[in-house]
Amino acid sequence: MNPAVKAVQLTIRIAGGLQLILGVLIWTGRLEVMLFLHILIGVILVIGLWVLAWLANRAGVTPNWVGLLIFWGLVMILIGLTQAMLFTGSTHWIIQVVHLLVGLAGVGLAEMLVRRFGLTKGPAQTA
Repeated sequence: MNPAVKAVQLTIRIAGGLQLILGVLIWTGRLEVMLFLHILIGVILVIGLWVLAWLANRAGVTPNWVGLLIFWGLVMILIGLTQAMLFTGSTHWIIQVVHLLVGLAGVGLAEMLVRRFGLTKGPAQTA
């Protein structure tokens, strides 16, 4: 069991859960003052994805998976930081939904990477 991978995985899970809760509260207008905290936790989440990609690379995971995680982190940052300027007005909900789906997919990709390549326990699975 790789303790570094386990720690990063836990960080991603906690950050993802907090992001979901804060995001819903901000989206519904109940906690807009927490927007900076939401952004900060988002950055921590993306850094977690990149650290996981680095650890996966060191463990010999195929470069395509590592590259996907790095790319997805960039997508998460770009959408997260620019969503206020995209689809303004009555169509803003579209970018909010995209932002939510991209974030959930980022956490899901991290989970898939850890499980698919056995980065925390057991033999590696390449299928």
